[in-house]
Amino acid sequence: MSAPMIPAIETEQTRLDRLYARLDEIRDAAEARLDESRRKHVENEQELSQRDAESHFHRRRIAQLDAVEEGLCFGRLDYLASDRPMYLGRIGLHDEGGEQLLVDWRSEAGRRFYLATAASPAGVRRRRHLHTKGRRIASLNDEVLDLDSADGSGSTIGSEGALMAALDAARTGRMRDIVATIQAEQDRIIRAPLEGIMIVDGAPGTGKTAVALHRAAYLLYEHREQLQRRGVLIIGPGAQFLRYISEVLPGLAETDVLLRTPAQLFPGIVPERPESEAVAAVKGRAVMAGVIASAVADRQIVPRDPQPVHYEGHTLWLRPEKITSARDAARETGLAHNEARETFHKRVIADLAMQYADIIGEDPLGGENLLGLEDRATFAAEIATDPVIRGEIERLWPELTPTELLEDLFASPALLASAAAVLGKEERRLLRREPGGWSEADIALLDEAAEHLGEAERDRGASLDEEQLAYAEDVLSIASGSASFDFEDEESEILQATDVIDAAWLGERQVDRRFVSVAERAAADRRWIFGHVIVDEAQELSPMVWRALLRRCVARSFTVAGDLAQSGNAAAPHSWAEVFDASELSWRAEQLTVSYRTPAEVMAVASRVLDAIDAEAPRPRPVRASGSEPWLEIVQERLPERVAELAAHEARAGEGSVAIVTTPAMAAELAWIDTASVLTVRQAKGLEFDSVIVVDPDAIAEASLRNLYVALTRATKRLGIVAPDKPVFPGAEVL
Repeated sequence: MSAPMIPAIETEQTRLDRLYARLDEIRDAAEARLDESRRKHVENEQELSQRDAESHFHRRRIAQLDAVEEGLCFGRLDYLASDRPMYLGRIGLHDEGGEQLLVDWRSEAGRRFYLATAASPAGVRRRRHLHTKGRRIASLNDEVLDLDSADGSGSTIGSEGALMAALDAARTGRMRDIVATIQAEQDRIIRAPLEGIMIVDGAPGTGKTAVALHRAAYLLYEHREQLQRRGVLIIGPGAQFLRYISEVLPGLAETDVLLRTPAQLFPGIVPERPESEAVAAVKGRAVMAGVIASAVADRQIVPRDPQPVHYEGHTLWLRPEKITSARDAARETGLAHNEARETFHKRVIADLAMQYADIIGEDPLGGENLLGLEDRATFAAEIATDPVIRGEIERLWPELTPTELLEDLFASPALLASAAAVLGKEERRLLRREPGGWSEADIALLDEAAEHLGEAERDRGASLDEEQLAYAEDVLSIASGSASFDFEDEESEILQATDVIDAAWLGERQVDRRFVSVAERAAADRRWIFGHVIVDEAQELSPMVWRALLRRCVARSFTVAGDLAQSGNAAAPHSWAEVFDASELSWRAEQLTVSYRTPAEVMAVASRVLDAIDAEAPRPRPVRASGSEPWLEIVQERLPERVAELAAHEARAGEGSVAIVTTPAMAAELAWIDTASVLTVRQAKGLEFDSVIVVDPDAIAEASLRNLYVALTRATKRLGIVAPDKPVFPGAEVL
């Protein structure tokens, strides 16, 4: 027979059963609507689009309801002035009559659960934490906040039992949400206003990532209409990190987010080309924005001498002064290179048409030219179809893609010398390379190039007559608006191109209306503008990556989480002001001061490294001790085999996850170990494990003390260090 249920747990189980029953009812209704939507007959594209949108809505709703299945309800508040408790959960639920059964944690009412204290109870008598497993109450923990209400029944005053239980729980390889244990300093940041750039600064273990993700969920709740249309972009340092956090927001019933690394910001390009840190550092500098702009300008060529072109047995000339005039006119449009190209082409063609008209329309008796404006416009339209002439003009102002621009630039010492004159000779040498693949540092440069180049001209499928009419109209516009082409001032009845191209333009704009989600659309569209951007491990981003991100949120609504002491970049800034003041951006910083993840024993070692990095950096306050002192083992022979033995021992002895963190070279040697995750420091950034073995710490420190600081602070319980010799890094003396 099972043990009798504790009365309080029995009461809460009854309530929980009711909540899950309501969840099932809502899910069944959503599934029925989805089935009905799928079977709906459609007769045209609009009805198909509507059906797809309805189906997506219901699928999304079902996914949200499935995601909150675990831990649906996690808290209860009892008030002094009311005998009706408030239950807090991942989503809000109402019964069919409209009575609220469960309050969403993000609501203003739900905020009391996180802010009420014994010193300031805000009308709360008792806070109850509900610990569930599946659909069953496993245990509960009460905090009596009103001292006069303590009944001696085992409740505690100001208990942190729920928080400690969550921190001591074994890691699973996926980040858990902290929705049941958000602390006051975290809640303030999570619920901060949407506008502006907010920096969440904190040492390892202070919960920067968790706060940033819960802020995303809160903002999507509080600003649903605004952000659901545009979505939220979350930037993380690497693929491992994104996998690690991937289940947090779905578990909070939010799906309108796109998770990306900086290397994934340019759709269609997968950066796989290896590159040295020295080269990447040059490519990341803000000065590269000017280099890209100069590289584009260098492709807008004005010949030194007149260049002959032949048309209908006559020699026409690409005249430098007219090319210069056409180039200036194209630049003055303010359009990107590819979009301004049409203005350039048409002005050059207009000059060639004038030359041709002067030749064949010459009056043999010495009078005025026999050809009028309409004739010259017709010549322009005809010349524009000549492939040889078009090719010569294309050479002066070519259509370019970002990949073509950068491949040409990096492959040519001459182009680099011109566009990158601001760089030193050695820096230009580092940029020099042959075409073939892209590196991670190239992605931000490709994005910058795309901004300068604009979209490539699309084939509109216009007929030859329509092209001729379009050219005729533009030539006449040039003639009437620019005295430099010396066209006659005469009125003429000219067929307007807009009279005949409306159908073509409308045809071009017939797009596939099949419904896709915000995240799907944003993932495929480099120009997508997000409602909010969250950047984690922000200290790793170069100025060029920041430029790319700022383009993706014109409202400048950012949450930036980072710790400058953990930067793996040798040229890392010393303050956030260096990052944002140069761009004249308004920002504010919030400091997280409590380390929830990293136990006191580990911080005692890591703090020595932090002292050597930056004596002024704030020291986080650990909230707990793990009871396990860091250990050191010196292994001079068969090091890989011994590390494997130690990892296997950690996996057997301790519950939870195990990681080996080391240098890239050593990680390659240890890759065969299957009892632990073998990671470089860069790969481990932002992750956490129950047990961590740091291998060859002095080699890590030689590359960067910041990297060693990161490696030492990945452990939530146990830290071990394996070294080939007695280590000398700061902090080794306490081991």
